[in-house]
Amino acid sequence: MTKSNNVQQGHFVTVTEHDRNKTPLLYMPCTESSALLTRTHINYGVKGDVAVIQINSPNSKVNTLSKELRLEVIEVMNEIRPSDQIRSAVLISSKPGCFIAGADVNMLAACKIPREVTQISQEAQSTLEKLEKSTKTTVAAISGSCLGGGLELAVSCTPEVLLGILPGAGGTQRLPKMVGNIRADRAKQMGLVGQLVEPLGPGLKPPEERTIEYTEEGAITFAKGLADKKISPKRDKGLVEKLTAYAMTIPLVRRQVYKNVEEKVRKQTKGLYPAPLKIIDVVETGIDQGSDKFGELAMTEESKALMGLYHGQVLCKKNKFGAPQKDVKHLAILGAGLMGAGIAQVSVDKGLKTILKDTTLTGLGQGQQQAFKGLNEKMKKKALTSFERDFVFSNLTGQLDYQGFEKADMVIEAVFENLSLKHRVLKGVEAMIPDHCILKVIGMHYFSPVDKMQLLEMITTEKTSKDTSASAVAVDLKQGKVITVVKDGPDFYTTRCLAPMMSEEGVDPKKLDSLTTSFGLPVGAATLVDEVGVDVAKRVTEDLSKVFGERFGGGNPELLAQRVSKGFLGRKSGKGFYICQEGVKSKNLNSDMDSILASLKVPPKSEVSSDEDIQFCLVTRFVNEAVMCLQEGILATPAEGDIGAVFGLGFPPCLGGPFRFVDLYGAQKLVDWFQKYEAAHGKEFTPCQLLADHANSPDKKFSQ
Repeated sequence: MTKSNNVQQGHFVTVTEHDRNKTPLLYMPCTESSALLTRTHINYGVKGDVAVIQINSPNSKVNTLSKELRLEVIEVMNEIRPSDQIRSAVLISSKPGCFIAGADVNMLAACKIPREVTQISQEAQSTLEKLEKSTKTTVAAISGSCLGGGLELAVSCTPEVLLGILPGAGGTQRLPKMVGNIRADRAKQMGLVGQLVEPLGPGLKPPEERTIEYTEEGAITFAKGLADKKISPKRDKGLVEKLTAYAMTIPLVRRQVYKNVEEKVRKQTKGLYPAPLKIIDVVETGIDQGSDKFGELAMTEESKALMGLYHGQVLCKKNKFGAPQKDVKHLAILGAGLMGAGIAQVSVDKGLKTILKDTTLTGLGQGQQQAFKGLNEKMKKKALTSFERDFVFSNLTGQLDYQGFEKADMVIEAVFENLSLKHRVLKGVEAMIPDHCILKVIGMHYFSPVDKMQLLEMITTEKTSKDTSASAVAVDLKQGKVITVVKDGPDFYTTRCLAPMMSEEGVDPKKLDSLTTSFGLPVGAATLVDEVGVDVAKRVTEDLSKVFGERFGGGNPELLAQRVSKGFLGRKSGKGFYICQEGVKSKNLNSDMDSILASLKVPPKSEVSSDEDIQFCLVTRFVNEAVMCLQEGILATPAEGDIGAVFGLGFPPCLGGPFRFVDLYGAQKLVDWFQKYEAAHGKEFTPCQLLADHANSPDKKFSQ
């Protein structure tokens, strides 16, 4: 069989064994040897009495459960079935770090009516049922991640809700019978996994090639043991598990369990995402309804929005500038504050040798401690071992001078936002770096906290070379970022869209937070100002008002000024709209704000003072500014605007981003709202020309 060198470490073997007397797979006679058959998704060979089936979707970094792959799996299993020589089969991937990354969403996107999606679900269920009832012992050897439809294929169990759908191949029924989402070691303990394969040490062959060989050998040995009845994948359940299983057979208990789960889901999703609730319904009522619900959900606006984000995310994980001339292996970061330390953490975590420089020993120590803390949290979650944590952290060098900068391939400046300070820092480093080094003055806008926020907004100018852009994107991709590329302009794209929301004042903070979170934003508008910092909000609003004039009005500048003068800066000062205490979740209003609000508050106009009006005042200004950025060429595509808003600012994923929101809500209806607000509030609600153009041409859509 064809060998591959594309499997990473961190793998496990999952096992299913079935009664040989159960219904066999449908047999399609085949007289040709499998080696002579033309297959594009599977490489198939036999080792002893074990069939080894390698999954390798063409032209893709990961395998997806497509119609073509499903048919080839059926074809191979049908060929294996009548063979007396073959007693068991091993399914294994030749992709790096991934078994199967879920179903092929393009299949769903091509469907026009729910029935077409339902048919896909039913076909997948039929395939997995045949695999489940195969007369041959079947082993799935999994290296790395195994998601959605991939886990349904391997053990048919994991729910997939991130695309607004539900497990279409019967996973809603198999999951409660087995276990939940868990790590490999826990899966082994619970009986979901039959055997763990430890990573290999040094050897003559590349690590990836040795890993896949060792994984394959372990799976073959395990499959033989199962076929010979020398190994049993079954595990005796403990007393608690037995009692739980028994309790779930009692109708009253089952109903109460599902009720509690539903209440928890509604609280988490705020009722904005239908898929999780449908999954609960299908789990409770039975697998037969699964395909119909699957078809219904795939046609919802929420599902289309989430699938649009999926495609946008794939687009933003590619280097549109091509391969850089030189790989960045040594990175230097100027400034060990929250941002610099965060960049250092995600860099060393991906194998980059990194220097973290600061001007004070205290600042440097805090930065190094922050980076270590982030890695330590990953260890606590068992994403790293203590040895791996220490090994990764050893890639970080903290220092107060420029020693080692002569080896740097890229320098990232992350010092305090002071232009004269930046000039001094850059002047100092310029003489120390090699000719090929890329010194990033602007261009890489990270979001805080860096290790948790996926987005990176990359800013280019007319003078930015293609290779510089390619090198920067390559580093960002290595750091695990989703990248949007925007042109240079005041506060770029994301901050510019967010600023109007932060300028809206005069509403009770708790009510303001409630209205924005109920719309789907992860953080309320008042809390956001406290988190960002009132001084920062003031500076951004003032700067943008100078450039764009009345469009960035709306809030009361004097309110921001008085808050800054009294030191009510938000979390950084301990007081803002709320009393901000480290480690305290409950939020109490800052009563000292009452006198300021009372003296400056302007009574709202009755025609635009409903909760819906206040909510839309915030959201529509965000949307209008996003469309304006596309109109001005700051954004290249609506897709990047949606990705930037969702992954960088928390725009509700169920709405797909500001551009898909326009298509979903209706450009004409949105312009009508703007005109209503404009009459009441002023020019900050004047719709931009591109939005008006879409309103005048109903067939125009931002999202394809």
